[in-house]
Amino acid sequence: MKRLYLALCAAATLLAAQLAVAGVRIEHWLSPSGARVYYVASRALPILDVQVDFAAGSVFDPAGKSGTAALTRGLLDLGAGDLDENAIADKLADIGATFGGGADTDRASLALRTLSAADKRVPALEILRTVLTAPRFAPAAFEREKARTIAGLKDALTRPDTIAGRAFWQGLYANHPYGRQSTPETVAAVSRDDLAAFYSRYYNARNAAVTIVGDVSREDAEKIAESLVSGLPAGQPASLPAAPALPKESRQVIVHPAAQAHIYLGLPAVERGNPDFFPLLVGNYTLGGGGFVSRLMKEVRDKRGYAYSVYSYFAPLRQAGPFQIGLQTKRSQARDALAVSRSVLETFLKEGPTADELTAAKANLTGSFPLRLDSNKKILDNVANIGFNGLPLDYLDRYQANIQAVTAEDVKRVFAKYVQPAHLVTVLVAAD
Repeated sequence: MKRLYLALCAAATLLAAQLAVAGVRIEHWLSPSGARVYYVASRALPILDVQVDFAAGSVFDPAGKSGTAALTRGLLDLGAGDLDENAIADKLADIGATFGGGADTDRASLALRTLSAADKRVPALEILRTVLTAPRFAPAAFEREKARTIAGLKDALTRPDTIAGRAFWQGLYANHPYGRQSTPETVAAVSRDDLAAFYSRYYNARNAAVTIVGDVSREDAEKIAESLVSGLPAGQPASLPAAPALPKESRQVIVHPAAQAHIYLGLPAVERGNPDFFPLLVGNYTLGGGGFVSRLMKEVRDKRGYAYSVYSYFAPLRQAGPFQIGLQTKRSQARDALAVSRSVLETFLKEGPTADELTAAKANLTGSFPLRLDSNKKILDNVANIGFNGLPLDYLDRYQANIQAVTAEDVKRVFAKYVQPAHLVTVLVAAD
C-alpha cells in the first residue's frame, strides 16, 4: 500500500508538471442526443471524473417558488429507478465511487468520481445514468429535504452575514431573477409536482453539457456521454432572461444586534466570456484581490485596523455577475471603514495600478495558474466551466497570455466601464 501511495503521488506530481507546460487538450463534440461533450484524456492516474451540467440553476426558479432548482437537484440522488437513497449510497461505497455537484445561480450539476477499471467504472456510470434519467422524487425524501431546507433558511436568516448577502443581491438584481431569494415561505410553496415539472423542463439532452476527464479513450468517452444522456428527452436549451439593468446608487442600513458590522458594496458587472474580464481580474488583484498586498487591505486593515480582512472580486455569471467589496468591522466604526473603502475604490478608478502593482499582479496570476490544473478534479472544474459557459476551447491555453497582455490603460478603461459609482449598491448590517 505504501508503494502504491508513493507511486500515485509521483504520478500526480508528473501530471501537474506536464499540465503546467503543455496546457490541457480539450476535445469537443455533440452527442447523437444533442448534448455538448468535453473530453480530456488524463492517463497518469487510474481515475475517471464525469460531470453533467444543466442550465437549471436558481435563475430558472418559478416566481414565488424560489428553492425549486436546489430541491430538484438535491433529490436526484436520493432515489432513482429501482434504487432508494440507501441503495445508491451503498452501491457507490462498494465500488469506491462518489457523487458530487449541486445547484447554484446558473446551473445544476451531478458529478461522479470512480476508478477507471471497467469493473468499477461500468457500475458507477450505470448508477449515474439512472440518477440522471429516472429520479424518483420520493415523497418521504421530498418532505424531509423540504423541511430541512426551511429549517436551514430560518436559522440562516438570523445571521448578519446571510442577511447582508441577501439584501446585497436583492439590491443588485431587484427586477431580475438573479435577485430572487429563497425564503421559508417560497420553499413551503414548492410541491413534489413542481420538482417533477422543473426536472422535465430543464433536465434534457440539449440543455446538458457533459465533461469527461480521466483514464478513458476518446471512443469510450463518446459511449459514456451518449449512455448518460440518451435516456433524457431531447428538449431545448434553457432561455436566459433579459440582462439585468444597472441599479441606481443606494445605501441600506439593516438593524441587527451583532457586535460585528457586515458591509457589502458593489454592482452587476461582467458576464462569462467577456474579454474585459482579464483586465478586470488583473486590476482587482491590486484593488482587493491580492490579500495583504492589495490597496484595500493596506488602507483598511494595516493603516487603520478597521478589519481583519477586506476583499474585492468579480464573479462572472452567464449574465452580468457581481463586483463586490466586503468586510466586517466593529459596528461603531462601520461608517468610517466604508468611507475608507469607497475612497480607495475611487482613487483606483482615477489612477489605475502603478507599474509595479501591474507587474506584481501579472506575476502572481500567471505564476499560480498551474495550481488550477494540478489534479483531475481541478481540470474537471475548469473544463466544465468552459463547456457550460461556451468559452473557447483554448481558454486555458491562452489564459496566461491574456493576463500578460493587460496594460494599465486597459485596467483603467474597463474599471471605468464596469464599476460606475453612480450605480453602487451598499448594504450595512449592524452598523451604528
